[in-house]
Amino acid sequence: MCSQWECLLQNLGEWQGSFTSFSPDGEKLADIPSVLNLEEVNDNQTIRLTLRRFPPHQPMKEQVLKFTDVEPNIMFCETGAFSQGPMQWTPSSQFGAELALIEGNRRLRLVQIFNQDHHLSSLTLIREKLAGTNAPERPPLTWEQLLGEWQGEAVTIYPDFASPETYSTYLKLRQQDNKHLVQQLTFGTRTSVRTITSTARIDGSILHFDQDTLSIQVLLLPDGASSNCPREIKLGHPFVLEVGWLTQPNHRQRLIRSYSDKGKLLSLTLVKEERVNRC
Repeated sequence: MCSQWECLLQNLGEWQGSFTSFSPDGEKLADIPSVLNLEEVNDNQTIRLTLRRFPPHQPMKEQVLKFTDVEPNIMFCETGAFSQGPMQWTPSSQFGAELALIEGNRRLRLVQIFNQDHHLSSLTLIREKLAGTNAPERPPLTWEQLLGEWQGEAVTIYPDFASPETYSTYLKLRQQDNKHLVQQLTFGTRTSVRTITSTARIDGSILHFDQDTLSIQVLLLPDGASSNCPREIKLGHPFVLEVGWLTQPNHRQRLIRSYSDKGKLLSLTLVKEERVNRC
């Protein structure tokens, strides 16, 4: 596996896009054009990040960062996909994380924020393409686009730099009736396989998984994106933060940040899956 620095380098370039903010219920609140430039400087020993945002009817806002190593709170996958956020959730403070996927000349990033009351308070979807490329955006995601059987491969990396694990995945999503979907997720190695079956309530662009100890929602977003996270985080309950991206009709990526029941970051998992059958 490549080093974290080498994985970071796959994000070099000028990324043109926008920051689109949403309420927890999927209401679009604002859309701010952006240009993010990641470049090597100082004889390729340093990365300089320059982010320019262009709020409507306001002056341009610029942020410049320089770094010579990958910080512990950022984890990179071999594809260049990454996630950054706290290593530990504490109930007394605001909490959130960013999850980012790469596909060809395009990136998709999602920021999920929880307030001090532990409730999901905002989402920001960042859609980007490399300057000089013509990479079309996907249509807004619908649950109908996800129906079927999906087979994939998952790679899990750990914050303590333990050896990554690779295993197969199987996901089946079918419509039960006009208001519900049934999801069956199977993952693991040959010696340890786990299957989780759950039911989602359809509510427009939101899928509610309410039968677990935490109320989980999957919010369907523009550009084939989806946000998967709890509506509220509670001590004593493990949870995941996830972004999904349907980059082609039968190809999807998911990036999953997993926390323990005590709020400790456990792992980051990248899943690449292909639809093998439609339901």
